[in-house]
Amino acid sequence: MPLTLTLTEGVLPKGQEKIAFARLSDAMLKWHGLTGNTVMTPNVIGSIHVLAKDQTFAGMRETPVAFVEWKVPSFAFASRDIQLGYFEEATNIIHEMSGGAQPRDNIYINVVHAVDGAWNLDGKARTNAELGALVAKG
Repeated sequence: MPLTLTLTEGVLPKGQEKIAFARLSDAMLKWHGLTGNTVMTPNVIGSIHVLAKDQTFAGMRETPVAFVEWKVPSFAFASRDIQLGYFEEATNIIHEMSGGAQPRDNIYINVVHAVDGAWNLDGKARTNAELGALVAKG
């Protein structure tokens, strides 16, 4: 489950990006009841992008922002409780790690769902049922 964390330079203190990535990932697993799951944990992957201040926008104006984007199977983040809980916690993580300087209204979170059967795990396209069966073992 890839997480793409994109930040404007200076939103977080330099060197804290990896910690934010780990905290956001841990929170996702927690909200899905998968903390410590031996199948899912190693498959939480992703990237961090830190962009120059003149390269991020909100309202079509240069703005310091944080983007938290998950690409997941369609059964992830499907519960409203998980959506509300994770989005609040993720916003709090970025806001707090910024020392309170990053406005909550410039922390953006979204989820992109994959088409059932179009999720690669261990080199094989997996359906939601196949993924669920694997995760249940972990």
